[in-house]
Amino acid sequence: MSGSSMSSKFRGPGRPPKKPVSCTWCNEVKLPLKYVFPTTNGKKEFCSETCLAEFRKAYVKGSTCIQCNNVIRGNNREYCSTFCMNKHQKKEASNRLGGVGPSSSMDSSPITFQTFDWDDYLQETNSEAAPLSCFRQGSSPPLNDFKVGMKLEAIDPRNVTSTCIGTVISTLGPRLRLRLDGSDNKNDFWRLVDSSEIHPIGHCEKSGGMLQPPLGFRMNASSWPMFLLKTLNGAEMAPSKVFQRELPGPKSNLFQVGQKLEAVDKKNPHLICCATVGAIKKDQIHVTFDGWKGAFDYWCRYDSRDIFPVGWCAKSGHPLQPPGQKNNTGISRFSFKPAFAPFIPTTTVSSSVSDVVQSEADTSASSLPATFIYFHRNCNGGTLINTALLPVSLDDVSMLTLQKKFLEQLLTASSQPDVVMSKLQTLTGDDIDINFKGDIQTLQLPKVNTVYDLENMLQQVSQTLQCCPNLWALEESSKACSSCEIKETPRAPAVKRKAPEQEPATSTTFAGSSSSLTSPPAANINLGKVPIQEWGIEEVIQFIEATDPHLGVHAELFRKHEIDGKAFLLLNSDMMMKYMGLKLGPALKICNLVSRLKGRRFAT
Repeated sequence: MSGSSMSSKFRGPGRPPKKPVSCTWCNEVKLPLKYVFPTTNGKKEFCSETCLAEFRKAYVKGSTCIQCNNVIRGNNREYCSTFCMNKHQKKEASNRLGGVGPSSSMDSSPITFQTFDWDDYLQETNSEAAPLSCFRQGSSPPLNDFKVGMKLEAIDPRNVTSTCIGTVISTLGPRLRLRLDGSDNKNDFWRLVDSSEIHPIGHCEKSGGMLQPPLGFRMNASSWPMFLLKTLNGAEMAPSKVFQRELPGPKSNLFQVGQKLEAVDKKNPHLICCATVGAIKKDQIHVTFDGWKGAFDYWCRYDSRDIFPVGWCAKSGHPLQPPGQKNNTGISRFSFKPAFAPFIPTTTVSSSVSDVVQSEADTSASSLPATFIYFHRNCNGGTLINTALLPVSLDDVSMLTLQKKFLEQLLTASSQPDVVMSKLQTLTGDDIDINFKGDIQTLQLPKVNTVYDLENMLQQVSQTLQCCPNLWALEESSKACSSCEIKETPRAPAVKRKAPEQEPATSTTFAGSSSSLTSPPAANINLGKVPIQEWGIEEVIQFIEATDPHLGVHAELFRKHEIDGKAFLLLNSDMMMKYMGLKLGPALKICNLVSRLKGRRFAT
């Protein structure tokens, strides 16, 4: 058997030998080629993200061969090689003669990715595009001169008070996929090249700040300085010239319901999709994705950097995802035209939107609008909170992020942050990481999924820090607080005594509260003489019944769980709801009694 026949045997009948495949950019023969960039003349394959990024940059600028779409590196303005020039001229000559050249079927490669034709779509849906003046975007998208692997400084999206070292993982149009050094790929996030949240290395120090480890730093916090030194040693720093200034946004919400736009999919943040303004609420707009279920919709501020005017993707070279094929949209057809397409690592292509891994740091925003916490700074902050240092309000679309902002704000507004931290550490619940004195501290707080959970958490914090329960709330109020009539005595609960010949009784007034607690006559308890810690179970029950008869129905629960005086002072609403089965209302009422008793106990 000859050598050629043996070769044919192992290849299989009729199978031609595999041709060596080279990277489109560097021409090196490498297998496998992991990155693909589809063009109107077929896909281009690359060995690395760096080669892909360089090709895309030249492709967006338009310096590509009109025959094969390869980047032109020489002085020729139309063709990348003599071969392409001759091939294109032959095809043109054939077309002029009215025939179809034999190579036409080979040259008309199927377009793998196409972008949306907004003109046809707006006409079909009888809708209009939101004008450019509505957006915090420029009329021309910024150029992206970043390279994969460059280092920069970025604000940690999960902890906005921290500036960290980040690395450019990939680029897509004018957007950067960033990873904070010391974090992992599950917390990658995207930023525009003109974002105010990214800066050159050294910006933080010049501004008087200090680089921090990212939230969830995988090593011991004490190792951060050495980790930082090793990370920056010999690394390629992104030069200042590639950073661009963020444009100021509109001063008010100019959007109208029904207007079309392009928006980042929060659950799949590498995607930008066709969208509609579904609703408007003050400074918020509701982004709904055309042809997709409401699970992907979200609320955002009108000046968000994640929303773009119609046509932004086509101008910037960023792929745009067309509407989903939803039956009830009333759209009979969608029109497409060839345009720029995304790079897709061939090893991670997904066939379903739901299969795409969530890579943005904060993808927990629900379909609810942003939640606000309002600070009523005229209320009594007790001995720990300086109300003058509190903001007017905090807001976020993510409950978890809002919870973190709130806790960090309390520490900032206190002259005794260590005391505040130690008191917060007495609470129980799920772990939550916050930034404290440049380090990450873990607290345990009730899990916040709804506004009711958030309200419960705020109540617990006010009880723990012994400040007015109305100091922070989920609703704005201009009325005077009825609980803060006695501001000049924030720590001193008054003890009223009856005449000596009468039965001893006490009236305890909580700091900042006009209501009083009177010990039950049957218990014959004098708070001035008998410490609350010495109460028995029945005395606790009698005290609760005498203070609020409606709470007496829960007496058996206190007996069942053996709640004596010491246990009573340790109660919080989370314990009572989770372990005793109380509803939120009774739990909050009992917590209020505990707080007032603590005020009396701490004053003696």
